[in-house]
Amino acid sequence: MGLVQPVEVRASEGYRIWLRYDDGVEGEVDLSHMLESELFQIWKDRAVFESVHIDGRDISWGEDLEFCPDALYMEITGKTYEEMFPNPRPLAAYA
Repeated sequence: MGLVQPVEVRASEGYRIWLRYDDGVEGEVDLSHMLESELFQIWKDRAVFESVHIDGRDISWGEDLEFCPDALYMEITGKTYEEMFPNPRPLAAYA
């Protein structure tokens, strides 16, 4: 499997985002627990939270705050890393 592409994202009620991926999977992820970190305090400005968009493959809020789309996909589907990437390449393969 691996490397699904997010094709649509939008802010939902509270601190939730709705996502749709190129394989048809869609769902919401609650990010409210992230507000415990100072980094995410900018989301308290609703306009900032609603500015969520896709930047390349990342789910992004500007240049300084991005989420891995694979991690969000696993949150939506309940899949594990091993299910998503059954035969990962060694890091040396990327050099």
